[in-house]
Amino acid sequence: MYGLTECKRVCYLEPELIDAKPGSVGKAIPGTEVFLLSEEGQPVGPHQKGLLHIRGPHVMLGYWNQEALSREMLKPGSLPGEKVLCSNDWFKTDEEGFLYFLGRNDDIIKTRGEKVSPIEIENVIYTINGIKEVAVLGVPDALMGASIWAFVTHNGLPMDEKFIQRACAARLEAFMVPQKVIFVDEMPKSTNGKIDKKALKKLHLTNEP
Repeated sequence: MYGLTECKRVCYLEPELIDAKPGSVGKAIPGTEVFLLSEEGQPVGPHQKGLLHIRGPHVMLGYWNQEALSREMLKPGSLPGEKVLCSNDWFKTDEEGFLYFLGRNDDIIKTRGEKVSPIEIENVIYTINGIKEVAVLGVPDALMGASIWAFVTHNGLPMDEKFIQRACAARLEAFMVPQKVIFVDEMPKSTNGKIDKKALKKLHLTNEP
């Protein structure tokens, strides 16, 4: 399931499809239309990254007393007076139209002229036997724009940076393979129990020589 404050529920994956469509948030709920557009506003095809746009009666009218933000999030629709919500979340679809969440626009790593979803890399690393937690983030780099760092905790099974990089290279495009893998004893967590990537980044950049 996927939703956001500006329009509540958007997508739903039926329970019987969870095994057949791992990682998918499903398809649009009844009465809702979704589609993916590039940053230039062009439609994208299956397995291509795009920003999720939402059309439906449950889309908000706007933010209270925030006209500039409302204009940024609500785009003109095809019908007179209609507004379409741009979620600022990146997704891709498969050939059957099932949606896969790739990350918030602010979380996408821009490296070597490509946009990389940390979630895609994390999902691959999670398949490695012995991995407990993973956090992938971008670190500023003068040559690449951003360098990809993967932070991992594991259960003690033998593994090193090269092992994880090879596992990523076997399933991901070359520009998505982390340049650095850092093993940590524990991940910093936010108050809601999620990995705090900002704290992780700040901690390790501060300790970099």
